[in-house]
Amino acid sequence: MTAAITNIEDLRVLAEKRVPRMFYDYADSGSWTESTYRANTTDFARIKFRQRVAVNMENRSLRTTMVGQPVAMPVALAPTGLTGMQHADGEILAARAAEKAGVPFTLSTMSICSIEDVAENTSAPFWFQLYVLKDRVIIHRLIDRAKAAKCSALVLTLDLQVLGQRHKDIKNGLSAPPRLTLPNILNMMTKPRWCMGMLGTKRRHFGNIVGHAESVTDMSSLSSWTAQQFDPALSWDDVQWIKEKWGGKLIVKGIIDAEDARLAVQSGADALIVSNHGGRQLDGAQSSIEALPAIMDAVGDSIEVHLDSGIRSGQDVLKALALGAKGTYIGRAFLYGLGAMGEAGVSKALEIIQRELDISMAFCGHTDIRKVDRSILVPGTY
Repeated sequence: MTAAITNIEDLRVLAEKRVPRMFYDYADSGSWTESTYRANTTDFARIKFRQRVAVNMENRSLRTTMVGQPVAMPVALAPTGLTGMQHADGEILAARAAEKAGVPFTLSTMSICSIEDVAENTSAPFWFQLYVLKDRVIIHRLIDRAKAAKCSALVLTLDLQVLGQRHKDIKNGLSAPPRLTLPNILNMMTKPRWCMGMLGTKRRHFGNIVGHAESVTDMSSLSSWTAQQFDPALSWDDVQWIKEKWGGKLIVKGIIDAEDARLAVQSGADALIVSNHGGRQLDGAQSSIEALPAIMDAVGDSIEVHLDSGIRSGQDVLKALALGAKGTYIGRAFLYGLGAMGEAGVSKALEIIQRELDISMAFCGHTDIRKVDRSILVPGTY
């Protein structure tokens, strides 16, 4: 019998038991020493709330909008690569859970389930995350496919021009599907639930790439193609032409510096995400929540600001909103749920965050999430 799940950490512990080591480590790790990965969560803990009493806490609402789209709470599922390796058909299951919860789901370019897979198995419009690749033909195709699937926003990731080294991935020999080495086979034998799920699905490779990129016909050709594709020459000019090609809501992801935030405004993007890629790129960079106040000072209301990296609770969401963010994203928090319990686990993660956000907002004397500001925080703690 599974113990009661009361917080995101409970889901993490269960996911660690149920997901093969290489895929659990892929989700739950950062680059180099992982100092920024750790700071993303510990810096949230330093921020303190002002608790208020004897205020009417009835009729509370977490409803708001993100890039003009109604959301049940200001939380979206972040784009995460290899989601379908945490659990069979993972992207489809996560998108379904997000739809039920009334929040956006963002599909990664490097997903296992394809754009078409998710569109065929959901009814709510989802968002699509795009990497700037050297192969401009595949970018055009991905954008056209996202349009055909009626994706309602494009999330353009800017902080993966080069790949940060993640030691665990190298040591584990990360690949999708996993290489059948003796250590991997022995580890997978201890994860029967995961193995049965994978045996029951045909989705085991990068669905958006294999069969769509000219030179990629199978997994062996994919690895060499991917290593060459991230574009170190990426510039803000690329953002402009992608915006024109897309024609819809554009969110730029990977902003951690105030100067880059101002350039994001000039690019014409509808929103920016304050993000250090979950501590998976530049180790030693600021945490997202630490960087947020300076970015808000730099851009004010000239662009909608969102935040990801480090959110593990509804209280973290509330702190980000208090410091000016209009929306937040959870990555690892929903992946833990997915690895632990499939679609039900993602729903559980969202339920946990929704409840913590609602109750914490009430304790701080507010009933409307749209009116939360820095006044709910203790000065000097942020």
